Amino acid sequence: MTSLNLHLPLFGFFFFLFFSLPNPSFQQPIPLNPRLDKAYIALQAFKHAIVSDPKNFTGDWCGPHVCNYTGVYCAPAPDDQHIYTVAGIDLNHGNISGCLPADLGLLTDLALLHINSNLFSGTLPESFSSLKLLFELDASNNLLSGPFPSVVLKLPSLKFLDIRFNSFHGDVPKEAFDLKLDAFFVNDNNFQFSLPENIGNSPVSVLVVANNQLINGCLPRSLANMSQTLNEIIIQNSNLSSCIPPELGNLVNLTVFDVAFNNLVGPLPESFGNLKKLEQLNVAHNKLSGDIPESICELPRLKNFTFSYNYFCGVPEKCSKIRRRDDRENCIPYRPKQRSEEECSAFLAQPVHCDAFGCMAPPPSPPPVPY
Repeated sequence: MTSLNLHLPLFGFFFFLFFSLPNPSFQQPIPLNPRLDKAYIALQAFKHAIVSDPKNFTGDWCGPHVCNYTGVYCAPAPDDQHIYTVAGIDLNHGNISGCLPADLGLLTDLALLHINSNLFSGTLPESFSSLKLLFELDASNNLLSGPFPSVVLKLPSLKFLDIRFNSFHGDVPKEAFDLKLDAFFVNDNNFQFSLPENIGNSPVSVLVVANNQLINGCLPRSLANMSQTLNEIIIQNSNLSSCIPPELGNLVNLTVFDVAFNNLVGPLPESFGNLKKLEQLNVAHNKLSGDIPESICELPRLKNFTFSYNYFCGVPEKCSKIRRRDDRENCIPYRPKQRSEEECSAFLAQPVHCDAFGCMAPPPSPPPVPY
C-alpha cells in the first residue's frame, strides 16, 4: 500500500488547539457546569461499555472532573468562552475492547474523536447525529461492523472521516461523496459498491477506497471534477476493470495515483503528462498495454513509477532517469524479467475497446426531426 504523506493544515490546527492545551490536573479543577455534568454521564457510560482496557487508559475516569481524565481534552465552549466543555477524546492505540454507547451523543461540543487501533465492536451509534461540531472522526483499525455508518451523513462539521480497517459491509452511499470532507478513508473493509458519478462533487484532498469490491469496476470520468482539491487517490485491489479515463489528466494537484492490483486495460493516458505535481504513480498488476507516454517520464516531481505486471510494449529512454522505477513482467523488448513472447502475443492479439465496459455515459439522443 502506498505510504500516505498527508498535508492537512486544518487537522494540524485542531491538534494544536486541543492537544496543546495545558493539562488541568496540575491546576485548580475546572469549575463544573451543565455541559461537564452531561460529559460525566457520557464518559461514565463509555467506561462501563469497555470490557478490557489493558493499558488502563480509563483507570482515572472517576469523579465529576472529566477534564482530568486521561485522553479527554477540554476547551472553552465555542458559544461561551467562560465555561469549559469536552472538545476532544483521544484513545488511540489502547487495545481497548468494548462498544460505543449511545450516551456519547451527549458530548455535543465534541470536535475530535480518535479511537483508532483498538478492538471496539458494534457500529457508530445513531446518537452521533447530535455531534454537530465533530470535525475529525477516526475509528480506524477496530472491529466495527454492519452497514456503512450512515449517521456520519448527518455531521455538518465533519472534515476528516477514517473508518478503514474494520468489517463494514454493503454499499457506500453516494451521499457520502457529497460530504464536505477533506479526507475520506474507507479502505480495507468489506464494502461492495460502485464509484458514483457524483464522486466529482467531493472536495477531498485524500481519497482511499482500496481493498474493497467495486461492483461495476468503473473509474468515473467525473473524478476529473476534483481537480481543485484532490492530492492523493488510492484504489488498490478493488476490482477496477475499465480503461483509465484520459480526463484524469486534469487532476493537476495530484501527488499520488495508485490503482495497482486491479484489472485495468488499455493505455496509460498521454494526458497524465499534465500532472506536474505527481510524485508517485503505481499502476502495477493490471492489464494495461501500449507504450508509456514520454510526457509521463518527464514529470518534474515523479519519484516512484511502478508499472510492473502489465503488457506495456515500449518505454522511453527518459523513464530511466526516474529514481524508483519497476518495469518487470511486461512486453518491453530488451528489458530483463519480461513476459514470454508467447504470452505477450496472445494478450496483445485481443483488441481493447474502452467503451465496451459500460463506464461511459451513452451519447445523448439526437433531437427529433421537425416535420
